[in-house]
Amino acid sequence: MASIRYILDTDTVTFQQGGRPAVIRRLSEVAPDVVATTVITLYEQLRGRLAAVNRQQDDQARQLAYRRLQETHGYFCRVPILPLDAEAATMYRSLVNQGLRIGSQDLQIAAIALAHQAVLVTSNSRHFDRVPGQVVEDWNT
Repeated sequence: MASIRYILDTDTVTFQQGGRPAVIRRLSEVAPDVVATTVITLYEQLRGRLAAVNRQQDDQARQLAYRRLQETHGYFCRVPILPLDAEAATMYRSLVNQGLRIGSQDLQIAAIALAHQAVLVTSNSRHFDRVPGQVVEDWNT
């Protein structure tokens, strides 16, 4: 496998899953084996899908919630998922100690991207631009 060059954050994965044209176009321009996401994005998406399943009352809404959960599972079976390994955890602790005012999940995603020396693909560059050394691209435009 080629080394990972691009890491999609949670918003970008959501845009890809929804078929956002700009994201789909940009993904078609790069080799699939240089693109990954993170276990943090997996966690965030599954947490949201499970919450939707738990709050549904009528049959139609419940069916939709379970279908989306299954589609999410299928997506993550096809896409490389990078872990929060020891190097990324050390990077995360360093970012926390710098007092960056960014949510912990975003900091963990940034730490994984930094550990892989990869470009973080996000539409939330306002947050990630604060991370020293982090290269970001917005494929949503």
